[in-house]
Amino acid sequence: MTFADAPDANNSRLKFALRALRHRNYRLFFAGQSLSMIGTWMTQVATSWLVYRLTNSPFLLGLVGFSGQIPALVLTPFAGVWVDRWNRHRVLKVTQFLSMLESFALAALALTNRINIWQIVGLTMFQGVVNAIDMPARQSFVVEMIEDRADLPSAIALNSSMVNSARLIGPSIAGMIIAVAGEGYCFLIDGFSYLAVIASLLLMRTPASPRRVRQNVLAGLKEGWSYITGFVPLRSILALVAFVSLTGFPYSVLLPVFASSVLHGGPHTLGFLTGAAGVGALASALTLAMRKTIVGLGKMINILVFTFGASLILFGFSGTAWLSFLLMVPVGFSMMGLLAACNTIMQTIVEEDKRGRVMSFYTLSFTGVMPLGTLIAGTLASRIGAPMTVVTGGALCIAAGLWLSTRMPEIRRIIRPIYVELGILPEVATGIQAASALQTPPEIVD
Repeated sequence: MTFADAPDANNSRLKFALRALRHRNYRLFFAGQSLSMIGTWMTQVATSWLVYRLTNSPFLLGLVGFSGQIPALVLTPFAGVWVDRWNRHRVLKVTQFLSMLESFALAALALTNRINIWQIVGLTMFQGVVNAIDMPARQSFVVEMIEDRADLPSAIALNSSMVNSARLIGPSIAGMIIAVAGEGYCFLIDGFSYLAVIASLLLMRTPASPRRVRQNVLAGLKEGWSYITGFVPLRSILALVAFVSLTGFPYSVLLPVFASSVLHGGPHTLGFLTGAAGVGALASALTLAMRKTIVGLGKMINILVFTFGASLILFGFSGTAWLSFLLMVPVGFSMMGLLAACNTIMQTIVEEDKRGRVMSFYTLSFTGVMPLGTLIAGTLASRIGAPMTVVTGGALCIAAGLWLSTRMPEIRRIIRPIYVELGILPEVATGIQAASALQTPPEIVD
């Protein structure tokens, strides 16, 4: 390729990255969620800062994180069975409305100066119950909005871009609003932001839902679990996400401690830390969106686990603000790239009638396991300090990467025929046919 050809190549990659926006329902969803997610990140930062301001306790920070995520641990497996039976579009309208009510309740209590830690715990737990149903429904509904399965990787990558653009913008706005007017206004803005996504859902034109098999919830749960545990790629990916969620992802709940006690800053510092992670995560999502194939994502997952763990270790040892901000970029890049790559592979290889249950276990391995991690992280931080807690988590993530390396050959062997059947590896399919005719095994290069 010559230098003159470079702009055409870049334009081609950009068109590929944006092709999910060809679908009307997805365009509506993307626009509404983009606004709503900014409000969600504002609430997350404001809640963390409010808890630490009221209590000055790393343990209570962990407890609030635990209360918001523990419902996912209990409810998400059942939610997956329900999502495979219910109309997912209708489910999302209900969950988004309930989330809006929760944000307005937080705003009312904070703005009238009547809020306390137990009210925060209760409302956060309520939001966790809503999220336990919303997340698998939203993950599964993406496929229904995309008529052409070839556009699915673009949709998943754009979802990650949307979340991380909001992660960049929301905390920055929240830091300024908290400093000027207080946390309550962040909650209020978040409440109004849900109107955008509710409007987008109401404007969608969705076909009649196909009739889904009605089966006993426990039987459906058992079927989904047997499918996952018997399928090595899904089992390995979910185990990796669960372990990293337990050991590495809870770093985020300790950021107020770093901002205040380690870096000696205020809400602006917390906003910068979260925003820097958002910059890295957004870059990661855009990188994935511009990939023209999902081939090679397994190798990328392995690399990202190592870089995530190493970045956490360096961040834990950093006591300087500018260096901590810089290190948050690879932390965010690795974390979001890992989740998006795992999500893309699972959405590609899963059987359609089990999609809701598989995505519910994905949600369980991410948000369901995190409450245990945040509780452990908060407890450890109050004993050995936030920096050493994060360093320990990073080291354990690297150990998880080493474990995954031993599983990759078998995962590739099982996934490859699925990719061939889906047409993702047409050149391999051609090679197999030719080799079969010659009765000679093909040479397949990863």
